[in-house]
Amino acid sequence: MLGRNNMSPNRLEVVLMLLMLMVYNASGAFVGINIGTNVSDLPSASDIVSILKAKKIQHVRLVDSNHEMLVALANTGIEVMVGVPNNELLRVGQSRPTAADWINKNVAAYIPATNITYIAVGDEILTTVPNAALVLVPALQFLQSALLAANLNTQVKLSSPHSMDMISKAFPPSTATFNSTWSSIMLQYLGFLKKTGSSFMLNAQPYYGYVKGQGVFPLEYALFRSLNPNSQIADPNTNLFYTNMFDAMVDATYNSMKAMNFTDIPVMVTASGWPWHGARKEPAADVDNALAYNTNLIRHVLNNSGTPSQRNNQVSTYLFELFSEDLRSGSVSGESWGIMFSNASAVYSLTFEDVATASTDSPALHGMFCVANSSAPHSALKQSLDWACGPGSANCSAIQPGQPCYKPDDIVAVASYAFNDYYHRTQASGGTCNFNSTATISSTDPSHGSCKFAGR
Repeated sequence: MLGRNNMSPNRLEVVLMLLMLMVYNASGAFVGINIGTNVSDLPSASDIVSILKAKKIQHVRLVDSNHEMLVALANTGIEVMVGVPNNELLRVGQSRPTAADWINKNVAAYIPATNITYIAVGDEILTTVPNAALVLVPALQFLQSALLAANLNTQVKLSSPHSMDMISKAFPPSTATFNSTWSSIMLQYLGFLKKTGSSFMLNAQPYYGYVKGQGVFPLEYALFRSLNPNSQIADPNTNLFYTNMFDAMVDATYNSMKAMNFTDIPVMVTASGWPWHGARKEPAADVDNALAYNTNLIRHVLNNSGTPSQRNNQVSTYLFELFSEDLRSGSVSGESWGIMFSNASAVYSLTFEDVATASTDSPALHGMFCVANSSAPHSALKQSLDWACGPGSANCSAIQPGQPCYKPDDIVAVASYAFNDYYHRTQASGGTCNFNSTATISSTDPSHGSCKFAGR
């Protein structure tokens, strides 16, 4: 225990700050949901909040700053992202007083009862409303000044969602760069994010990546499903294996920022999902694929395993979306992304709870451990480890930096933990201890120190 005189006030402040950061980081990534409004029969705000509570959803993204929703969300603890709609961006970005008025009426008036933590300024402005591009950064700056004036700048962060169309060539991720057309604006935007400690907002939709690829990528890759060993996808420049398109999109974004000399800006995915219905020419849009994608996405995000090139950077994600927006113009699939109908019935069953924390205890497997084969090539172990912590949905949080099973220089030990966790979770439903011959069953308990393996 620290003596009263053993620590100066400044050192005490530093320690308290570090403890706060530890608490924050321990919470890991989250999965939230988008709530659109292009719905012919949208439920009332109070009914929507009841749905969120029933599904234990703790993070929502509103497309605007609907006051009824903000009132209904008060005192729920749910973290709220509000939006400056594209049709309001020009006004806000051309006038500092207008931006201040927007903050006062749509944010400050509802805090602290409503837990507003982020403002999404516009949506895919550079690729969908290019005539408003020049006011994007001024809008961010004016709104930030208003948050400072209201003493809300530490609670509320500002950013602006971008689509994957901002990246000229997303694969391989290591060579991805932003479209040079927007270089000047992107430099200013990234500088703003760096200065304010905000996240890069990305709308990552593997459905469109798969469709536009016209067969280049297998459907399993887009859906987080296990790939055939002969279909493994690797970045030839880094030898990193990608088990899903979502991770490749996120890493492409990180590398695009790095190409502009910006690092340490986290990526937050503000929209990702899969349509459950489409026209005849949209065969990939069906209920089975939508259920598979969203279920696997939730598992992947809550697994806190990061991406192949950013293992320590967890990617919080907002699912797209709560209700299908039948008034949305465009394709049939474009109207069919919701996990629920507007009458509150489910399109398919989806849980937002952390499946990674489910019990791994299996009496039938007591004393049995699935461990990495120490003679297997490290590249093969790395590939199997990526699969286990990704599509395999093993709980890999214990092998992250600072955790009890973290061994950065011992891939056999790290892979053993992931393989064993996967095996104990899935054996009852057909899971095996094979991993392309890189794993084997052992009766020797590999637990060590505070690192405890399932099956002890």
